[in-house]
Amino acid sequence: MHRKLTSFIIAGMVLGVLVGTLTHARFADDPALAAEIAGYYKLLTDIFLHLIKMIIAPLVFATLVTGIAHMGDVGALGRVGGRAMAWFITASLVSLGTGLVLVNLLAPGVGLDLVPADGGANVDTDALNVRDFLLHIFPVSIVDAMARNAILQIVVFSLFVGVALTAIGDRGKPLLVPIEALAELMLQVTAYVMRVAPLAVFGALAGVIATEGLGVLLTFGKLVGSFYVGLALLWVMLAFAGWIFLGDRMGALIRHVREPMLLAFSTASSEAAYPKLLEQLDRFGVPRRIYSFVLPLGYSFNLDGSMMYATFAAIFIAQAYGIDLSLGTQVTILLVLMVTSKGIAAVPRASLVVVAATLGQFDLPIEGVAFILAVDHFMDMGRTATNVFGNAIATSVVTRWEGMIEVEEPGPMPKAPSRTPARGRGGLDLAEDMIEEASGPR
Repeated sequence: MHRKLTSFIIAGMVLGVLVGTLTHARFADDPALAAEIAGYYKLLTDIFLHLIKMIIAPLVFATLVTGIAHMGDVGALGRVGGRAMAWFITASLVSLGTGLVLVNLLAPGVGLDLVPADGGANVDTDALNVRDFLLHIFPVSIVDAMARNAILQIVVFSLFVGVALTAIGDRGKPLLVPIEALAELMLQVTAYVMRVAPLAVFGALAGVIATEGLGVLLTFGKLVGSFYVGLALLWVMLAFAGWIFLGDRMGALIRHVREPMLLAFSTASSEAAYPKLLEQLDRFGVPRRIYSFVLPLGYSFNLDGSMMYATFAAIFIAQAYGIDLSLGTQVTILLVLMVTSKGIAAVPRASLVVVAATLGQFDLPIEGVAFILAVDHFMDMGRTATNVFGNAIATSVVTRWEGMIEVEEPGPMPKAPSRTPARGRGGLDLAEDMIEEASGPR
């Protein structure tokens, strides 16, 4: 079934490019009609993303609470969280630093001689400041947070609930059972929703190409090409770092996560890949109590592709306007992005808001963001897939640090019962594994 889904997703990508190109060519003289038709293509993607957003809040809450509860003690929770954040910060610096070096070497904006656009990019830079970001982390109402899919607020509430369940011990077991059942239910619903993914992929690509055409990639081809060179280098660095800790299992991890990465690349949505990534990490051998805790944190604090994009975009705009930035200024921009990028998941228009806010801080032309919007969708595809790849590696490495995953491929499964994490089994079997894990350390 999983190979079939991957094949259907690839088929959706190819068909989307073909249909989008044909539509753009057929209605080149009538952009309004092309946009209207593209809207119907994108309807498939919008329906899929609505379904994904429908399951994100209960899925994050249920898996995170059960993951924390199965840690067994608050000390283990702090240890895992500390190790995860250490990896996140290191990966952030590597992503930003690599982007800064490459954008200076490749200089994609030099010679474009851009002029200010009327009205700018209409990005709300006030949405991103330290005070509002810190206040945004803490929910006023969990119902409101779930209604808005505010993942940071859901994570904070889930942390409180999970730690409290651990603290009250046996008295919390009656509450833990239905939460575990909710996790199983949402994973099953996820399996149903994923069957719509190929249609969503088709709609996303057909829609954007129908209106913009393939030529949009040629307009800023140097920027897009340079950015993807940077992402390729970052992928190699992340994979090498993962290999240091995971050994030969790194190859197996890549095979397991290629489907959620492809889904993220096609839809340009990390949310779309989140449920599938949970499933594939489970198949790889990461215990649920680890991935259900580390992965939601990674979705807020470990966005490697988005941070590289922010560096590329900020320096590209300065180059495009002929503004010469000193090395000290560029390093300062990098440090600012290091902090502000941690709020990407909490603000609208994500990376573009971070870029616009940073440009404003350094008196660079914010309206330059408008020139990136034409190809932003295609760059968003790459950075989103990179975010998924980086979080898969981070979660697996933290699991290795906890001694809960082997560095070699597991051999054939014995017929006798074992402690091996569930792979593609039913909800009852998964629940039995979780209960067994909760009974004592592995």
